[in-house]
Amino acid sequence: MPPSPAIVWQNLPAASLHQDPALSAAWNRLNARRGDVPFLSTEAITASLDSFGTGRERLLVGRQEEAIAAMFLLVRTSAAEWQSFQPSQLPLGAWVADDRLPVLDLARSLIRGPLGFCLLLSVTQIDPLHVARPTDTADSQSSDYIRTAWTELQGSFAEYWNQRGKNLRQNMRKQRNRLAGEGISGHLRVLDQPVEMAAAIERYGALESAGWKAGEGTAIHPENSQGKFYRRLLESAAMRGEAVVFEYLFDDRVVATNLCLRREDVLVILKTTYDESIQSYSPAFLLSQDEIELLYREGRIRRIEYYGRMMEWHSRWTENSRVLYHLTLYRWPLLQRLAEWRRRRKQAGAGASAS
Repeated sequence: MPPSPAIVWQNLPAASLHQDPALSAAWNRLNARRGDVPFLSTEAITASLDSFGTGRERLLVGRQEEAIAAMFLLVRTSAAEWQSFQPSQLPLGAWVADDRLPVLDLARSLIRGPLGFCLLLSVTQIDPLHVARPTDTADSQSSDYIRTAWTELQGSFAEYWNQRGKNLRQNMRKQRNRLAGEGISGHLRVLDQPVEMAAAIERYGALESAGWKAGEGTAIHPENSQGKFYRRLLESAAMRGEAVVFEYLFDDRVVATNLCLRREDVLVILKTTYDESIQSYSPAFLLSQDEIELLYREGRIRRIEYYGRMMEWHSRWTENSRVLYHLTLYRWPLLQRLAEWRRRRKQAGAGASAS
Protein backbone atom coordinates (compact mmCIF):
# COMPACT_ATOMS: atom_id res chain seq x y z
CA MET A 1 0.00 0.00 0.00
CA PRO A 2 1.49 3.38 -0.98
CA PRO A 3 2.02 5.90 1.86
CA SER A 4 -0.77 8.39 2.37
CA PRO A 5 -0.11 11.89 1.04
CA ALA A 6 1.50 14.32 3.46
CA ILE A 7 -0.79 16.79 5.22
CA VAL A 8 -0.21 20.44 4.42
CA TRP A 9 -1.47 22.72 7.19
CA GLN A 10 -2.88 26.22 7.13
CA ASN A 11 -2.97 28.25 10.36
CA LEU A 12 -6.01 30.57 10.43
CA PRO A 13 -7.92 32.65 12.97
CA ALA A 14 -10.67 30.57 14.57
CA ALA A 15 -13.28 33.01 13.25
CA SER A 16 -12.56 31.64 9.76
CA LEU A 17 -14.66 28.60 10.63
CA HIS A 18 -17.94 30.49 10.42
CA GLN A 19 -16.77 33.25 8.08
CA ASP A 20 -15.85 30.85 5.29
CA PRO A 21 -18.79 28.65 4.14
CA ALA A 22 -16.37 26.18 2.52
CA LEU A 23 -14.58 25.63 5.84
CA SER A 24 -17.89 25.29 7.69
CA ALA A 25 -19.06 22.66 5.21
CA ALA A 26 -15.73 20.81 5.42
CA TRP A 27 -15.91 20.73 9.23
CA ASN A 28 -19.41 19.23 9.16
CA ARG A 29 -18.38 16.73 6.48
CA LEU A 30 -15.43 15.51 8.56
CA ASN A 31 -17.54 15.38 11.73
CA ALA A 32 -19.99 13.14 9.86
CA ARG A 33 -17.09 10.83 8.93
CA ARG A 34 -16.03 10.31 12.55
CA GLY A 35 -18.96 9.93 14.93
CA ASP A 36 -21.28 12.65 13.59
CA VAL A 37 -21.41 14.18 17.07
CA PRO A 38 -24.12 16.89 17.27
CA PHE A 39 -22.24 19.13 19.72
CA LEU A 40 -19.26 19.15 17.33
CA SER A 41 -21.23 20.63 14.44
CA THR A 42 -20.00 23.92 12.99
CA GLU A 43 -22.95 25.72 14.58
CA ALA A 44 -22.19 24.34 18.04
CA ILE A 45 -18.47 25.06 17.79
CA THR A 46 -19.11 28.61 16.57
CA ALA A 47 -21.48 29.23 19.47
CA SER A 48 -18.88 27.95 21.96
CA LEU A 49 -16.16 30.14 20.44
CA ASP A 50 -18.38 33.20 20.67
CA SER A 51 -19.35 32.46 24.29
CA PHE A 52 -16.15 31.03 25.74
CA GLY A 53 -13.33 31.87 23.34
CA THR A 54 -10.67 34.45 24.10
CA GLY A 55 -9.88 35.43 20.52
CA ARG A 56 -6.53 33.61 20.68
CA GLU A 57 -7.89 30.34 19.26
CA ARG A 58 -6.49 29.16 15.93
CA LEU A 59 -8.04 26.97 13.24
CA LEU A 60 -5.57 24.49 11.80
CA VAL A 61 -6.75 23.20 8.43
CA GLY A 62 -4.95 20.14 7.05
CA ARG A 63 -5.17 19.21 3.39
CA GLN A 64 -4.17 16.08 1.53
CA GLU A 65 -3.87 16.67 -2.23
CA GLU A 66 -5.98 19.85 -1.88
CA ALA A 67 -8.85 18.09 -0.06
CA ILE A 68 -9.44 19.09 3.58
CA ALA A 69 -8.72 16.00 5.69
CA ALA A 70 -8.46 17.39 9.24
CA MET A 71 -9.36 20.53 11.20
CA PHE A 72 -8.29 21.40 14.75
CA LEU A 73 -9.22 24.33 16.96
CA LEU A 74 -6.17 24.92 19.15
CA VAL A 75 -5.08 27.49 21.70
CA ARG A 76 -1.56 28.27 22.90
CA THR A 77 -1.31 27.65 26.66
CA SER A 78 2.31 28.78 27.08
CA ALA A 79 5.23 29.88 24.92
CA ALA A 80 5.82 26.36 23.60
CA GLU A 81 2.62 24.43 24.43
CA TRP A 82 -0.73 24.09 22.64
CA GLN A 83 -3.94 22.23 23.39
CA SER A 84 -7.41 21.66 21.96
CA PHE A 85 -10.02 24.37 22.40
CA GLN A 86 -11.84 22.82 25.35
CA PRO A 87 -14.47 24.83 27.23
CA SER A 88 -16.16 22.76 29.92
CA GLN A 89 -19.45 22.97 28.01
CA LEU A 90 -18.02 20.80 25.19
CA PRO A 91 -17.81 17.15 26.25
CA LEU A 92 -15.08 16.46 23.64
CA GLY A 93 -12.19 18.42 22.16
CA ALA A 94 -12.89 20.63 19.14
CA TRP A 95 -11.39 18.81 16.18
CA VAL A 96 -12.58 16.70 13.27
CA ALA A 97 -10.78 14.52 10.75
CA ASP A 98 -11.12 11.83 8.13
CA ASP A 99 -11.70 8.61 10.05
CA ARG A 100 -8.84 6.90 8.21
CA LEU A 101 -6.28 9.24 9.82
CA PRO A 102 -5.00 8.14 13.27
CA VAL A 103 -5.05 10.92 15.84
CA LEU A 104 -1.39 10.30 16.78
CA ASP A 105 -0.28 10.82 13.17
CA LEU A 106 -2.29 14.03 13.02
CA ALA A 107 -0.77 15.30 16.27
CA ARG A 108 2.75 14.56 15.04
CA SER A 109 2.06 16.39 11.80
CA LEU A 110 0.81 19.40 13.77
CA ILE A 111 3.65 19.61 16.27
CA ARG A 112 6.30 19.39 13.56
CA GLY A 113 4.63 21.80 11.16
CA PRO A 114 2.28 24.74 11.59
CA LEU A 115 2.63 25.41 15.34
CA GLY A 116 6.11 26.88 15.18
CA PHE A 117 8.30 26.15 18.20
CA CYS A 118 5.94 23.73 19.95
CA LEU A 119 7.30 21.33 22.55
CA LEU A 120 4.00 19.84 23.72
CA LEU A 121 0.58 19.35 22.15
CA SER A 122 -2.39 18.12 24.17
CA VAL A 123 -5.46 16.77 22.34
CA THR A 124 -8.07 16.67 25.06
CA GLN A 125 -11.19 14.65 25.90
CA ILE A 126 -11.16 12.10 23.11
CA ASP A 127 -13.89 9.47 22.79
CA PRO A 128 -12.54 5.95 22.10
CA LEU A 129 -15.89 5.10 20.51
CA HIS A 130 -14.87 7.29 17.58
CA VAL A 131 -11.08 7.57 17.91
CA ALA A 132 -9.06 4.47 18.80
CA ARG A 133 -6.81 5.07 21.80
CA PRO A 134 -3.20 4.86 20.61
CA THR A 135 -0.53 2.89 22.42
CA ASP A 136 1.98 5.05 24.28
CA THR A 137 5.20 5.67 22.35
CA ALA A 138 8.56 7.30 23.01
CA ASP A 139 7.08 10.74 22.25
CA SER A 140 3.41 10.32 23.24
CA GLN A 141 1.24 9.34 26.15
CA SER A 142 -2.49 8.90 26.59
CA SER A 143 -4.10 9.45 29.97
CA ASP A 144 -7.54 8.74 31.39
CA TYR A 145 -9.91 11.70 31.57
CA ILE A 146 -13.21 10.37 32.95
CA ARG A 147 -15.35 7.26 32.79
CA THR A 148 -18.66 8.02 31.11
CA ALA A 149 -21.84 5.98 30.71
CA TRP A 150 -24.29 5.24 27.94
CA THR A 151 -27.56 3.33 27.68
CA GLU A 152 -28.45 0.99 24.82
CA LEU A 153 -32.19 0.86 24.08
CA GLN A 154 -32.59 -2.74 23.00
CA GLY A 155 -35.66 -4.93 23.09
CA SER A 156 -38.69 -3.42 24.84
CA PHE A 157 -39.01 -1.00 27.73
CA ALA A 158 -40.54 -3.76 29.87
CA GLU A 159 -37.44 -5.90 29.28
CA TYR A 160 -35.15 -2.97 30.03
CA TRP A 161 -37.03 -2.06 33.20
CA ASN A 162 -37.03 -5.65 34.47
CA GLN A 163 -33.23 -5.61 34.18
CA ARG A 164 -32.94 -2.63 36.53
CA GLY A 165 -32.24 -3.22 40.20
CA LYS A 166 -35.07 -4.27 42.45
CA ASN A 167 -34.52 -1.28 44.74
CA LEU A 168 -34.83 1.21 41.87
CA ARG A 169 -38.03 -0.37 40.55
CA GLN A 170 -39.61 -0.49 44.01
CA ASN A 171 -38.55 3.06 44.82
CA MET A 172 -40.03 4.44 41.60
CA ARG A 173 -43.29 2.58 42.19
CA LYS A 174 -43.54 3.90 45.75
CA GLN A 175 -42.85 7.46 44.65
CA ARG A 176 -45.52 7.34 41.94
CA ASN A 177 -48.04 5.85 44.35
CA ARG A 178 -47.25 8.55 46.90
CA LEU A 179 -47.65 11.29 44.25
CA ALA A 180 -51.05 9.89 43.33
CA GLY A 181 -52.02 9.63 46.99
CA GLU A 182 -51.14 13.29 47.52
CA GLY A 183 -53.08 14.32 44.43
CA ILE A 184 -49.98 15.49 42.56
CA SER A 185 -49.84 14.95 38.80
CA GLY A 186 -46.30 13.93 37.88
CA HIS A 187 -45.81 14.06 34.12
CA LEU A 188 -43.27 14.51 31.34
CA ARG A 189 -43.20 17.45 28.94
CA VAL A 190 -41.21 17.38 25.70
CA LEU A 191 -40.08 20.57 23.94
CA ASP A 192 -38.42 20.54 20.52
CA GLN A 193 -39.41 23.75 18.74
CA PRO A 194 -37.03 26.73 18.34
CA VAL A 195 -39.52 29.13 19.95
CA GLU A 196 -39.66 26.94 23.07
CA MET A 197 -35.93 26.91 23.82
CA ALA A 198 -35.49 30.36 25.41
CA ALA A 199 -38.16 29.74 28.04
CA ALA A 200 -36.85 26.23 28.66
CA ILE A 201 -33.36 27.61 29.34
CA GLU A 202 -34.85 30.20 31.68
CA ARG A 203 -36.68 27.52 33.65
CA TYR A 204 -33.57 25.34 33.69
CA GLY A 205 -31.54 28.26 35.01
CA ALA A 206 -34.06 28.94 37.75
CA LEU A 207 -33.75 25.35 38.98
CA GLU A 208 -29.97 25.25 38.77
CA SER A 209 -29.54 28.69 40.36
CA ALA A 210 -31.47 27.50 43.40
CA GLY A 211 -29.09 24.56 43.90
CA TRP A 212 -25.46 23.98 44.85
CA LYS A 213 -24.09 25.28 41.54
CA ALA A 214 -25.27 28.78 42.37
CA GLY A 215 -22.82 28.88 45.26
CA GLU A 216 -19.96 27.91 42.94
CA GLY A 217 -20.96 30.40 40.27
CA THR A 218 -21.41 27.68 37.64
CA ALA A 219 -25.19 27.77 37.27
CA ILE A 220 -26.85 28.63 33.97
CA HIS A 221 -28.62 31.99 33.83
CA PRO A 222 -30.34 33.44 30.73
CA GLU A 223 -28.01 36.45 30.82
CA ASN A 224 -24.67 34.78 31.53
CA SER A 225 -22.37 33.22 28.93
CA GLN A 226 -23.58 29.70 29.68
CA GLY A 227 -27.23 30.63 29.32
CA LYS A 228 -26.63 32.46 26.06
CA PHE A 229 -24.58 29.55 24.72
CA TYR A 230 -27.18 26.88 25.49
CA ARG A 231 -30.02 29.00 24.15
CA ARG A 232 -28.17 29.61 20.89
CA LEU A 233 -27.09 25.98 20.65
CA LEU A 234 -30.56 24.56 21.24
CA GLU A 235 -32.39 27.09 19.07
CA SER A 236 -30.04 26.37 16.17
CA ALA A 237 -30.31 22.61 16.67
CA ALA A 238 -34.11 22.80 16.97
CA MET A 239 -34.26 24.35 13.50
CA ARG A 240 -32.73 21.09 12.24
CA GLY A 241 -34.94 18.90 14.43
CA GLU A 242 -31.97 17.99 16.64
CA ALA A 243 -32.81 19.65 19.97
CA VAL A 244 -35.11 18.30 22.64
CA VAL A 245 -35.74 19.37 26.24
CA PHE A 246 -37.37 16.93 28.65
CA GLU A 247 -39.06 18.50 31.66
CA TYR A 248 -40.70 16.68 34.56
CA LEU A 249 -43.52 18.52 36.30
CA PHE A 250 -45.40 18.20 39.57
CA ASP A 251 -48.71 19.64 38.39
CA ASP A 252 -47.56 22.91 36.74
CA ARG A 253 -44.21 23.13 38.55
CA VAL A 254 -41.03 22.05 36.70
CA VAL A 255 -38.95 19.91 39.06
CA ALA A 256 -36.35 18.36 36.72
CA THR A 257 -34.95 19.07 33.25
CA ASN A 258 -32.66 17.44 30.69
CA LEU A 259 -31.20 19.55 27.86
CA CYS A 260 -30.45 17.25 24.94
CA LEU A 261 -29.29 17.00 21.35
CA ARG A 262 -30.29 14.14 19.07
CA ARG A 263 -28.87 13.06 15.75
CA GLU A 264 -29.86 9.92 13.83
CA ASP A 265 -30.43 7.28 16.55
CA VAL A 266 -28.35 8.86 19.34
CA LEU A 267 -29.55 11.18 22.12
CA VAL A 268 -26.90 13.21 24.00
CA ILE A 269 -27.85 14.57 27.42
CA LEU A 270 -25.89 17.80 27.70
CA LYS A 271 -27.14 19.09 31.04
CA THR A 272 -29.45 17.88 33.77
CA THR A 273 -30.81 19.58 36.87
CA TYR A 274 -33.59 19.13 39.41
CA ASP A 275 -35.28 20.93 42.28
CA GLU A 276 -33.00 20.27 45.24
CA SER A 277 -35.61 21.53 47.71
CA ILE A 278 -37.69 18.39 47.15
CA GLN A 279 -36.55 15.83 49.71
CA SER A 280 -39.29 13.19 49.63
CA TYR A 281 -39.04 12.44 45.89
CA SER A 282 -36.34 11.93 43.24
CA PRO A 283 -37.43 14.24 40.41
CA ALA A 284 -34.43 13.41 38.21
CA PHE A 285 -35.13 9.67 38.51
CA LEU A 286 -38.82 10.15 37.71
CA LEU A 287 -37.76 12.16 34.67
CA SER A 288 -35.27 9.51 33.54
CA GLN A 289 -37.77 6.68 33.78
CA ASP A 290 -40.46 8.49 31.80
CA GLU A 291 -37.93 9.79 29.29
CA ILE A 292 -36.50 6.34 28.55
CA GLU A 293 -39.97 4.81 28.36
CA LEU A 294 -40.99 7.48 25.83
CA LEU A 295 -37.86 6.89 23.74
CA TYR A 296 -38.61 3.17 23.65
CA ARG A 297 -42.18 3.90 22.59
CA GLU A 298 -41.09 6.27 19.80
CA GLY A 299 -38.44 3.84 18.52
CA ARG A 300 -36.15 6.48 17.02
CA ILE A 301 -33.34 6.59 19.60
CA ARG A 302 -31.19 3.51 20.11
CA ARG A 303 -28.47 4.94 22.38
CA ILE A 304 -28.39 7.58 25.12
CA GLU A 305 -25.01 9.25 25.76
CA TYR A 306 -24.37 10.98 29.10
CA TYR A 307 -20.79 12.20 28.46
CA GLY A 308 -20.39 13.49 32.02
CA ARG A 309 -18.35 11.79 34.72
CA MET A 310 -19.99 8.48 35.60
CA MET A 311 -21.67 8.69 39.00
CA GLU A 312 -23.25 6.02 41.18
CA TRP A 313 -26.71 6.92 39.94
CA HIS A 314 -25.72 6.21 36.32
CA SER A 315 -25.13 2.57 37.23
CA ARG A 316 -28.79 2.23 38.19
CA TRP A 317 -29.79 2.94 34.58
CA THR A 318 -27.02 1.19 32.64
CA GLU A 319 -24.09 -1.21 32.90
CA ASN A 320 -22.26 0.38 29.96
CA SER A 321 -19.28 2.70 30.36
CA ARG A 322 -16.03 3.69 28.68
CA VAL A 323 -13.09 5.97 29.48
CA LEU A 324 -12.52 9.22 27.60
CA TYR A 325 -8.85 10.10 27.29
CA HIS A 326 -6.32 12.84 26.61
CA LEU A 327 -3.42 12.46 24.18
CA THR A 328 -0.19 14.33 24.89
CA LEU A 329 2.53 14.52 22.25
CA TYR A 330 6.06 15.74 22.91
CA ARG A 331 8.33 17.20 20.25
CA TRP A 332 11.19 14.94 21.33
CA PRO A 333 11.24 11.67 23.30
CA LEU A 334 13.56 13.28 25.85
CA LEU A 335 10.74 15.63 26.87
CA GLN A 336 8.42 12.68 27.38
CA ARG A 337 10.98 11.00 29.64
CA LEU A 338 11.50 14.23 31.58
CA ALA A 339 7.75 14.67 32.06
CA GLU A 340 7.44 11.07 33.27
CA TRP A 341 10.32 11.58 35.73
CA ARG A 342 8.62 14.67 37.11
CA ARG A 343 5.32 12.77 37.52
CA ARG A 344 6.99 9.93 39.40
CA ARG A 345 8.85 12.38 41.64
CA LYS A 346 5.64 14.26 42.39
CA GLN A 347 3.79 11.03 43.18
CA ALA A 348 6.60 9.89 45.45
CA GLY A 349 6.51 13.23 47.27
CA ALA A 350 2.74 13.00 47.69
CA GLY A 351 3.07 9.46 49.05
CA ALA A 352 5.74 10.54 51.52
CA SER A 353 3.58 13.44 52.73
CA ALA A 354 0.57 11.14 53.21
CA SER A 355 2.57 8.74 55.33
